[in-house]
Amino acid sequence: MNSLLNPDRPPVFCPGCTHERITGALDQALGLLNLKGNRVVLVSDIGCSGLFDTFFNTHAFHGLHGRALSYAAGLKLARPELTVIVTMGDGGVGIGGAHFLAACRRNLDLTLLILDNFNFGMTGGQMSVTTPAEAAAGSGFLNRLERPLDICETARAAGAAYIGRYSGFQKDLPEKIAQAIGFNGFSLLDIWGICPGRYTKKNRITPKSIDDDMKRLPAFDGIIKENARSEYGGLYRELGKGRTPAPAPLKIDPLFTPPDAARQGVVLLGNAGQRILTAGEILCIAGMTGGMHVSQKNEYNITVLRGPSVSEVILSKDPIEYTGIEAPSVILAVGQEGVLRRKVLFEKMPGEGLVLAAEDIDLPPCPCEVLRADFKSQKIGPVDRALASLGILAKQNRTVSLEMLKRALEIRFGDKADASIALVERAA
Repeated sequence: MNSLLNPDRPPVFCPGCTHERITGALDQALGLLNLKGNRVVLVSDIGCSGLFDTFFNTHAFHGLHGRALSYAAGLKLARPELTVIVTMGDGGVGIGGAHFLAACRRNLDLTLLILDNFNFGMTGGQMSVTTPAEAAAGSGFLNRLERPLDICETARAAGAAYIGRYSGFQKDLPEKIAQAIGFNGFSLLDIWGICPGRYTKKNRITPKSIDDDMKRLPAFDGIIKENARSEYGGLYRELGKGRTPAPAPLKIDPLFTPPDAARQGVVLLGNAGQRILTAGEILCIAGMTGGMHVSQKNEYNITVLRGPSVSEVILSKDPIEYTGIEAPSVILAVGQEGVLRRKVLFEKMPGEGLVLAAEDIDLPPCPCEVLRADFKSQKIGPVDRALASLGILAKQNRTVSLEMLKRALEIRFGDKADASIALVERAA
C-alpha cells in the first residue's frame, strides 16, 4: 500500500499525542482507497491539527482558525473531482461553529476529521467547547460555567448525514476514516485523543477511560438515516442546468480625457428615494470612459423602505487601495438627510474644493466654494436632483466632462437614455 506521508516533513507532535496515530490512520485510509496525492486536498485549521497538511504529499490549504470548512467548501464546489479532507481540533470547531453547522446542513461532499483532545493544546491548555465541566483547564474555573458540547449530537441535529465517534486508539480507525471519505456527502468523525503536553498534566485520561466514556454516550458509526439526502454539489449542478448564466462584466472603453487627472473624492448627499446610488454609479461609469479607476462606497440603509442617502465615489488615474474619503474634493448636496449624516465632512473640505448644493439645503460652514442650484425654478423634482447635479458639475468641467457624463448615461440606460441626457443638458 502506497504512503502519501511526506518523508521530508515527519510528524512533530508531542510524545504520546494521539494526533500522530491519527496521521498514520489517515495515511492508511488514503492507501485503502488508492487515492493519489494530486487528487487529494488537505484543508487544515489553526492549532496542532493545523500541522496535518505539511505531513502529506497532497494539495493543501492552511487558513484561519475555525474557517477551514468554508475554504474546503469553495474548493469542493470549484473542483468537485477532488477528494477534500478537513482537519480541525475541538477548539476550531468551537471558534468556527457557524461554518460547522452550515457544513452539516449543506451535505457537501467533504470529510471532516475532528482531533478532539478537550482543550486548546497549542496555546496553553485553555478550555474548549468539549472540555468536561470537572476537568482542570488553563482557563481556571470557566469550564465549570459552561456545558460541554456533544459534537456528534450537535451535528445530527444540524443535519449531518454521516457521523462517527471514535477513539484515536482503536485498531480499525483507518477503515473508519476510509468509509467516511468514501461517503458521498458531508461526513465527520469526532476522534477522541490524548494531549500529553497540556491536558493530561492535570487530568487523568487513558485509552481505556476514553473507551469507557464513549460507552456512556450514544454510538455514532456511519450514516444517519433521518438525515440521508442528495449530496449538495451534485444537486446544485443539477438544479443549475439550463439556467441563464450571469452576464459578463460590462467592458467600458476609455474614449475621453478627464478634466482633472488628480484623484477626486465626490460625496453625494441626499434623501432616501433621490436615486443617490444610481447617480454615484453613473459618475463611476463616466470616470471609466476617461480611463479612470473608480470606486463607489454606499451608506447601508437601515430599513428597506427608507433607502440610502449617501454615496462616496473616488475617481483616480492610479489604482485605488483605500476607498475612504476623509476630505472630499466635491460634495453634491441635494437632500438635508444626507447633509446631516455627513456634516463633519464640510469642515474638512480643501480650499480648492466645491460644494454644489440645492438652494433649499441648510449647509454647515465650509472653507471652499459653494455653488447653489435652484432646482425648483427649473422644475427639477427631488428624484432628479442627484442626476441634475452631475450635469451641473460636468458643465463646470470638474471631475468629469459633459461628454463623459452623456456617454455614461448611454451605457447605463441604453435606448432609454434620451430623457436623462436632456435633463443633464438643461440643468444649471
